[in-house]
Amino acid sequence: MRTRPLKVALLGCGVVGSEVARIMTTHADDLAARIGAPVELAGVAVRRPSKVREGIDPALVTTDATALVKRGDIDVVVEVIGGIEPARTLITTAFEHGASVVSANKALLAQDGAALHALAEEQGRDLYYEAAVAGAIPLIRPLRESLAGDKVNRVLGIVNGTTNFILDKMDSTGAGYQEALDEATALGYAEADPTADVEGFDAAAKAAILAGIAFHTRVRLDDVYREGMTEVTAADFASARRMGCTIKLLAICERAADGGSVTARVHPAMIPLSHPLASVRGAYNAVFVESDAAGQLMFYGPGAGGAPTASAVLGDLVAVCRNKLSGATGPGDSAYTQLPVSPMGEVVTRYHISLDVADKPGVLAQVATVFAEHGVSIDTVRQQGKDGEASLVVVTHRASDASLNGTVEALRNLDTVRGVASIMRVEGE
Repeated sequence: MRTRPLKVALLGCGVVGSEVARIMTTHADDLAARIGAPVELAGVAVRRPSKVREGIDPALVTTDATALVKRGDIDVVVEVIGGIEPARTLITTAFEHGASVVSANKALLAQDGAALHALAEEQGRDLYYEAAVAGAIPLIRPLRESLAGDKVNRVLGIVNGTTNFILDKMDSTGAGYQEALDEATALGYAEADPTADVEGFDAAAKAAILAGIAFHTRVRLDDVYREGMTEVTAADFASARRMGCTIKLLAICERAADGGSVTARVHPAMIPLSHPLASVRGAYNAVFVESDAAGQLMFYGPGAGGAPTASAVLGDLVAVCRNKLSGATGPGDSAYTQLPVSPMGEVVTRYHISLDVADKPGVLAQVATVFAEHGVSIDTVRQQGKDGEASLVVVTHRASDASLNGTVEALRNLDTVRGVASIMRVEGE
C-alpha cells in the first residue's frame, strides 16, 4: 500500500458534506485498504466558518473555495454545494489544476454535463456523480458500466422521495395534497419551499442525466417535459383504485420503437398495482430499467438523506482514487448516438380523462364522436349522474399526446361538457 495519502477537498459541509467527512474519518482504515492508499481530508470549503462542525479540524475550514481547488496538491474534489454557480466554475477550476471531481449536483450535470465531461476528458480527469440521482441506489454505474454491452430501451422510475411520500400518504390515508405536504414538511422530507420537488424540477434534472447515460445521447434539462403533481386530488386516487392502479410522479425515459429518437418526461401517472413501482412507499426511490438482453431490472432504496447520499459519494471517491493510483480514468461521456429528443406531442401512452357533463341522453355519443374524430380509441367508459349533472370517466387505448390534446380542446367546446376535471396518463403496462 502506498503511504502517501491522496488529498481530498470537500466543497460544502451541510447534511451530505458532513456525512462524507464523518465516513472518511470513521472508515479511514477500510477506505485505505480498498483504495490502496490513505485518503486525507485536506480542506473543507463552507459559507459560515464559525459554525461548529463535529469531527472536523477547524484548521481545515475555509471560505475560499477557489483557493482550495487551485492548490495543486488536491487529488479529488468532492462537490456537494449544489446549484449552477459557483459549482460549475469550481469544478472546471479543479480539472484545470489537476484534480478529478466527485459531484452530487444534478442540476448542473443536467444543464452542463456535456461541457464538464469534455473538459474532464481534455484534462485527463474523472467526473463521477452517482449521488446525483436516487441517493444511495447504485444506478448510474450499472447503466454506464454493467449495461454497457446491452441496449437500454426504457427507464421508468420514482426519483424524488418527497413527492413519493406525499402521494403515498394521499393514497393510504385519503389525505388531500396540502395535508400530505404539511406532514412531509413536519417530518423533514419537504423543504420550506417544496417547488423543486412537487413541480417536478428535481426529477426532470435526474431524468435528463438518466436518459443521456441510458441512450448514449445528449439530453439537457430543457429537453425534458415536466409536469408537477400539485393538481392531483383524492378523486384521482379514487379513480385510480377503481382501475386497480395507484398514482406516482414518474421520470420516464424511452427509446422510440424505430430507435431513431428518445423522449424524457416527468409527470404524475396511474400505474397498475401489479407493477413493482406501485409498492414503493414513503420517501423511497425505485427505478425500473428495461433492456434487450438483461430484460427488466429494478433498483430500489433510500433516494435522499445525508448518510445514503454520502454512501454514493464515497463509492465514487473510492473509484476515482483507485483510478488516480493506476494512472487511468473511468468511463466518460458516451453520446455517440446523437439521437434527437422528440417533443412531448409525439409521446404515445394511455390516458384517463374525467369530464363533468350534463346528465341527459346523447352525451356519451357526443363525447365518443369527438374521440373518434381525433383518432383516439376508447378502452373503457364509466358514467355516474345525479340531479342533471354527471361525471364521465374515459380511459383510452394508446394515443399521442398531440391527438389527446386536440380531443380535449374539442370536448371543451361541447355544450354538454361542463369541464375537464382531470387528465392523467396511464403507464407501466
